[in-house]
Amino acid sequence: EVQLVESGGGLVQPGGSLRLSCEASGFTFDDYAMNWVRQAPGKGLEWVSGISWNGANTYYTESMKGRFTVSRDNAKNTLYLQMNGLESEDTAVYYCVKDTGGSWPPFYYGMDYWGKGTLVTVSS
Repeated sequence: EVQLVESGGGLVQPGGSLRLSCEASGFTFDDYAMNWVRQAPGKGLEWVSGISWNGANTYYTESMKGRFTVSRDNAKNTLYLQMNGLESEDTAVYYCVKDTGGSWPPFYYGMDYWGKGTLVTVSS
């Protein structure tokens, strides 16, 4: 079955960095664009970043641009999100999401599989 397993979350101080990973299995990883979506406590889903099937194109929300970097290693079936300059507002559960829509910005109707998420807490 399709599985998306996030890791790398944890507690970090403001201004710090984390690298999230997502190990994918159960599908042809390099056939699909991938996304990171987050959900802050008590809030709705917010799309964070996306990457095309071959990593040639990357996309970010304005607040993430310059701080976050999405990448992928198709040989390892792994998606990454490097997060620098973290702020308290970045505290959220971060989900790795498979994308079948092929559009940018992506639409949620094209996101058919989600990981269970990894919690990032930014606090001093």
